[in-house]
Amino acid sequence: MKRISDIDPAVLAKVRQGTVIPAQVLALDENRNFAPRYQRALCRYFIDAGVGGIAVGVHSTQFAIRDPQIGLFEPVLRETGRFIDEYCARTGRKILKVGGVCGKTEQALREAEFEAANGYDAALLSLAAFKNDSCESMIEHCQKVARVMPIIGFYLQPSVGGRKLPFEFWQEFFKIDNLLAVKMAPFNRYCTLDVMRAAAESGRDDVTLYTGNDDNLLVDLITPYKFGNKTLRIKGGLLGHWSCWTKKAVELLDELHAAAADGKDIPRELLTRAIEITDCNAAFFDPAHDFAGCIPGLHEVLKRQGLLPGIWCLDPEETLSPGQAEEITRVYQAYPHLHDDAFVKENLSRWLAD
Repeated sequence: MKRISDIDPAVLAKVRQGTVIPAQVLALDENRNFAPRYQRALCRYFIDAGVGGIAVGVHSTQFAIRDPQIGLFEPVLRETGRFIDEYCARTGRKILKVGGVCGKTEQALREAEFEAANGYDAALLSLAAFKNDSCESMIEHCQKVARVMPIIGFYLQPSVGGRKLPFEFWQEFFKIDNLLAVKMAPFNRYCTLDVMRAAAESGRDDVTLYTGNDDNLLVDLITPYKFGNKTLRIKGGLLGHWSCWTKKAVELLDELHAAAADGKDIPRELLTRAIEITDCNAAFFDPAHDFAGCIPGLHEVLKRQGLLPGIWCLDPEETLSPGQAEEITRVYQAYPHLHDDAFVKENLSRWLAD
């Protein structure tokens, strides 16, 4: 069993402080085969950008890697984990390695055991397979996975496979041992509030709260949540949105941490920037078409920067929605201060080199 105490102390301190954890995308070639050179370049990009962790095998990595006929779950997680370790050793960095865990209990335990054996520090635990199950059965499932390795709770929005998780579920969830963090990504303020209130009432100070609300991420990160005498903050982000323009995400989080620490009023400009970021996310994640283009949208941004060779997904039908490319161009032009093209251009050849 891996425990939270097994995580490198410097890495754990960074997680507790709050950090940027991009959700890794899957690099494929024109034949839809795994493209290790570009997967490695993405890992190097994230690490040089200053992230505190990388999440692999999650929604942005495409759940279809688990299809037995595709057979990419173990190769992708094994190789990506190795790329992270090798580059961290070269650069002297240490980051949190998060592995996505899906499915009913038998599958989830198998995935968690594989990840633990391959050097991953924590499991981001999806409950999408429990759409019609009771809260009690889901809690029992989470407890079993937590006996294998530290877990990160995950509130995934229903529109991309999640389910509504009531306040009572989160009350029980915060009692689980070996719980490192919770990622909130319901894209719903009411649901996010349920998690925050359950966290406050739990009395625990050892579970770090992360946003996955790509539609509200900046506001999530500057908002103090107060329940009675207890005030909580969301400390960092574990986001698909942060798998591109990642250097700017790291700079943004540093700025928000500094703003929270000085105790002054939040600058009005941050509220304007919050809307600009949400506008970018609308282009990337494609809510206009019920998020159908959310993964190809990220691929399109990374392809334009040279970090991916194309926007191919495992499913040939999964591609940009009508007008989405034009929307990405629009936000690129409207908000040049939000992209990190110069950083990528300066380092791309080095990241792609052997």
